[in-house]
Amino acid sequence: MKTIEPASRLSAERARRSELRRGGLGLLAGIVLLMWLVEVINALDSYKLDGDGIYARNVGRLWGIFTAPFIHANFAPHLLDNTIPLVFMGVIIAMRGAARLALVTLIVIVVGGVGTWLISPAHTSTGVPISTIGASGVVFGYAAYLLTRGFFDRSALELLTGLIVGVIWGGALLASIVPHAGVSWQGHVSGAIGGVVAACVLRRERPPARAARRGHGEAAGAPSK
Repeated sequence: MKTIEPASRLSAERARRSELRRGGLGLLAGIVLLMWLVEVINALDSYKLDGDGIYARNVGRLWGIFTAPFIHANFAPHLLDNTIPLVFMGVIIAMRGAARLALVTLIVIVVGGVGTWLISPAHTSTGVPISTIGASGVVFGYAAYLLTRGFFDRSALELLTGLIVGVIWGGALLASIVPHAGVSWQGHVSGAIGGVVAACVLRRERPPARAARRGHGEAAGAPSK
């Protein structure tokens, strides 16, 4: 039987983690690149893609849930202001690998998008249909995921990471929930809910320690045959 030395196991674990991080960062770079590429196309097309966002309670435009996060009204401040926190928080999530980043992003987009579709106003005061666009819902989702995953995973390190995120971005995020003209606070709140759902769904399962200890104790005390 072949045995693996502790040093070899440690080296293999480091290689695995390094591969996970590279995959996660590569996916994050792809997401950001896609956002900027779509914005270039949008600008060249006189921002006609702005109409491909989320239209509240319009069943025929449900597909806008998946396109809205990649469409922005302009490069600055809209796209730039979303890109900076998305990259900052996305890098932290990407450290767990491409699969984790993809799942968190998908859950946030779906839950946040459906929430926005349900509670956003359908028209302006003048009767013009409203299209909600932008990655700010994903940003709020990432933030809420990082803020709450430590509670679900019962991890002190993750709680500390969430605290750091809260200190750096908490004020700006809370200010964005206050209703402003032209800003979808509904999308922000819905995205944050999506982040909490992602943290709950993807929580790390732990074995019941007490039951395990009890089982070991019974085995130790059992009479030998």
